[in-house]
Amino acid sequence: MATSPRLEEITPDNFDAAIALRVRPDQDHLVAPVVKSLAEAYVHPDVAWPRLIMDGDRLVGFLMAFFDIDFTGTGTGVDTRSGLWRLNIAAGEQGRGYGRFAVQAVAAEIRRRGGTRLTASWHPGGDGPEGFYLGLGFRLTGEMSGDQRVGDLEVV
Repeated sequence: MATSPRLEEITPDNFDAAIALRVRPDQDHLVAPVVKSLAEAYVHPDVAWPRLIMDGDRLVGFLMAFFDIDFTGTGTGVDTRSGLWRLNIAAGEQGRGYGRFAVQAVAAEIRRRGGTRLTASWHPGGDGPEGFYLGLGFRLTGEMSGDQRVGDLEVV
């Protein structure tokens, strides 16, 4: 990393750059494109937190976090979670610590909001990011979210 990475809100000025961001072609099946994430953020503005990951004036990635979602779907608040909904690191920027920075930034925001754990999900398999998440300390919960494994990270 050349400078300290930071998060930036999506604005009309950086929207085109945001939707042009691409992961490596062999990862396309692992994560939705940024444009889909922004559409989901538009229809779920109460929980979605989309941010660009910048290093100086370079766009190096995108993340979308969520806060206080009822995972039971019952509206009871029995299993309310916050976490990382999407993480896209640009193809030429992977392996430079930006993913780790993104997870740490979401963890800090969850702590700021009074939360104690970060939930994420990922596609299993040798070509997926499971090693990345487990290396950061995530623990598998044994749950699946569709075809994705679910993991939690304590952020206290």
